Amino acid sequence: MDPADFYTGIVAELYGPLKSFSPDPELYAAFIQQAGVPALELGCGDGDPLLELRRRGLEVEGVDSSADMLRRLQRRADQQGIPTTVFHQRMEALNLPRRYRAIFLAGPTFTLLPDDATALAALRGIRAHLAEDGTALVPLFTPTPTPAEQIGRVRTAAAADGATLGVSVAAEQRDEAARTQTTLLRYERHHGSDSSVVERPWVLHWYTRDGFQELTAAAGLTVTAVTDPHGKPAPADATDLHFWLRAAD
Repeated sequence: MDPADFYTGIVAELYGPLKSFSPDPELYAAFIQQAGVPALELGCGDGDPLLELRRRGLEVEGVDSSADMLRRLQRRADQQGIPTTVFHQRMEALNLPRRYRAIFLAGPTFTLLPDDATALAALRGIRAHLAEDGTALVPLFTPTPTPAEQIGRVRTAAAADGATLGVSVAAEQRDEAARTQTTLLRYERHHGSDSSVVERPWVLHWYTRDGFQELTAAAGLTVTAVTDPHGKPAPADATDLHFWLRAAD
């Protein structure tokens, strides 16, 4: 499936109640304060942490490939009275009206790009929209296989209307040579006699440290630092990395 079509319909509806991870806005607020504004969040989804950053008065815009997720973001923004500017575009095909001093992804969304060619296009888009004195922050991680005992186990939550929501891993395949892990996710919504179930493949594509640096160089970017999520230098064997990028001279 096209990655842009994953977060649509029931998946977009269940994303908020069932998500197991919310990015810490402090990390990105500190990054923006260091790099400067305006700032751009790539893959902003339904608004975390963009809405909190806007609530703090930071000049941050967002872009996402899912119209359904952006509608959820806008609905949340309207409910909270937070003015926002967001764009419905693919990360690998950015065409925005301005440049930014800070461009970032909140969490390892970059691994949703399916291959190196798409990643290179996205990095070139970052370079094209980065101010000459700007900084980009790209978190990456290497996924681990889902434990066998977790396959088929349903994680549930309750919707505002009383419906029972669920997500589970139905199956998983891993290709070390292609650096991809494909997880078949099963999404469920049950409300009385009304049930909706959909299965979608969630593909993660990871990078070697050296391989990603080669992609950034090909895109006209320079790696200025590779850190762990807390901003400390990442050890050579780390699998959760933050790449700090600037325009190449």
